[in-house]
Amino acid sequence: MTAQHLAAYTTSTGEAFQFWVLGTVAVIGALCTVFMKKAVHSALCLAGTMIVLAVFYLANGAYFLGIVQIVVYTGAIMMLFLFVVMLVGVTAADSLKETIKGQRWLALVCGAGFGVLLFAGIANASLKEFDGAGRANANGNVEGLASLLFTKYVFAFEITGALLITAAVGAMVLTHRERTERAKTQRELSEQRVREGKHLPPLPAPGVYARHNAVDIAGLLPDGTPSELTVNKTLRARGQIRDVSAEALNDLRALEQRAEERLERRAVEPETFKRPEEASK
Repeated sequence: MTAQHLAAYTTSTGEAFQFWVLGTVAVIGALCTVFMKKAVHSALCLAGTMIVLAVFYLANGAYFLGIVQIVVYTGAIMMLFLFVVMLVGVTAADSLKETIKGQRWLALVCGAGFGVLLFAGIANASLKEFDGAGRANANGNVEGLASLLFTKYVFAFEITGALLITAAVGAMVLTHRERTERAKTQRELSEQRVREGKHLPPLPAPGVYARHNAVDIAGLLPDGTPSELTVNKTLRARGQIRDVSAEALNDLRALEQRAEERLERRAVEPETFKRPEEASK
């Protein structure tokens, strides 16, 4: 057995370490993709799994396939998924009630059937000779990949493309919301806010009337009490709000006192002020 065949049939310590570490990360990312409650987190976990697969391709000499995995799938398709999720606005407040009866049981049956087929295929797989990536990339990685996709695996490639298109169309249909009622006008929305007693004017900014414009300082209402609406909820939950209400109240009292004194002087001055003609008489 030549050195090339011996290298093809053996695994070095670095390759084994890389496989077990990155393989564990890929499996964890795949499981998180399925079991995460938020769609954004699932998409990010799937992107991490795809990056790990790209590293596997690069380590095995399939450089073109690894770059395509990163640029096309992780960089383009997954970012498109994230943009769609953000535009659609999927949140935890969305209803989880089934609109089509029995779809969960049907999904479980289909998943179990796919698992049986997958395990049966892995159990019946046999590899008599291992040629490695050297023979596959004899004429270049791009040509070797194209010859496999468009000859031996052309039907699987076309079926996968059809499934992706079907999934994209299905996602568009599921996220589309048909509007059956007339859209409310701006006047009707304003009247509704007044009836419900909601906050009509814009919310005050942090630090208003507190002599500071920091985001961790609550704004003060006209009576001097701090407004909880002016500070971020995260900062309020962490207890990172600086309390300057007492200091600000003292400053407001001093300011009001000076204003009253000025107003009193202005009110008195017209009565005591006399024109030069009247003073000369």
